[in-house]
Amino acid sequence: MSQFSVRCVVYRGGTSRGLFFHEKDLPINKELQHRIFLEGIDAYNPSQINGLGSGTSHSSKVMVISEPTVKGADLDYTFYQIGIGEAVVDDEGTCGNLMAAVGAFAVDEGLVQTNPNDDFITVSAFNKNINKLIEMQVPLSNGNAKVSGEYLMPGIVTHGAKIIVNILSPGGGKTGKTIPIGLKTNVATQKRNYATSFVDIVNPFVYVAAKDFGLSGSENNSVVGADQELLSELEEIRLKMAVASGVAKNEYEAKSIPSIPKIALVASPHDYVTSTGKKIKADDIDIVAKMISMKRFHRTFAGSGLYNLAASALLEGTIPNHFSRKKDGSIEQIIRIGHPEGIAEVRVNLTEELRDVASVGLDRTARRIVKGDLYIPEG
Repeated sequence: MSQFSVRCVVYRGGTSRGLFFHEKDLPINKELQHRIFLEGIDAYNPSQINGLGSGTSHSSKVMVISEPTVKGADLDYTFYQIGIGEAVVDDEGTCGNLMAAVGAFAVDEGLVQTNPNDDFITVSAFNKNINKLIEMQVPLSNGNAKVSGEYLMPGIVTHGAKIIVNILSPGGGKTGKTIPIGLKTNVATQKRNYATSFVDIVNPFVYVAAKDFGLSGSENNSVVGADQELLSELEEIRLKMAVASGVAKNEYEAKSIPSIPKIALVASPHDYVTSTGKKIKADDIDIVAKMISMKRFHRTFAGSGLYNLAASALLEGTIPNHFSRKKDGSIEQIIRIGHPEGIAEVRVNLTEELRDVASVGLDRTARRIVKGDLYIPEG
């Protein structure tokens, strides 16, 4: 069987890795586009051994960069979450980690004009998944996206150049409201009732209390990830909340949109040990959380989820707010989230009335890994 090729760039952004395409290099036919994504990642095999994925949601990702369509943007982009062991191409959600790589891509591909003497450039990108403007402050070296630096982000063991990412007016990208169905909603499964919060910031998330499942919230992923009864219960809650929020018309449709809403377990700050053996002290964090992405526990915590959780922790009346240390009502704060591999610090700016979110921000690193021809089997 012969193959055809498509120009492609592979980037690591934050704790994610993905395939980047210029829209102009892809066929117009959407079905063929999707087949390129599926084959390129190898969605068909759980190991993704026949493509550039690695069998996790962190690396089953695609970005398509296109010409800007809104005022103030340097470019548009669309994110796709690709299935693991199933032919899924999902553009309903977005990725908070690869946002940093979008900024680096814009510089590396000459989509923005840089000056060799400048230390950084601000790239504005319009995310078509959530219809939000993203600003990325990208460090430069001789006019190119800088890679080496002194910043060490959780989940990456090598230092890099800090990219400052901010999302403006991040609420309501999918439902039209930050809190579309009330601060708390009761969900009844076949087992019991659960108190949940549905928050639509960057990506929609459903939050539940870890203690309601007999968990501390800091258990090792290898333990909770093997608990199929727990995973099934969380998936049932996720599906019901997808319908209640209007993300899906029914649970059948919700199953076909595995990327959103995501679901996370939250708990009060407490001492715990990360998956890498690092000791986390309760005094160093404001909340503990663990999330599921594409039916598996996330190795760290998705960037989009960090934005959402940090903001939710400050919105009075939500479940994350109940378990959060930070409740002083300040407009601008740093929320320290304890996750399975360490601590993430997220900037949150609330609106003046403290009822909504003005912006959220993270510091990430990114680098280009390879650029070349991606080969796709014909037929």
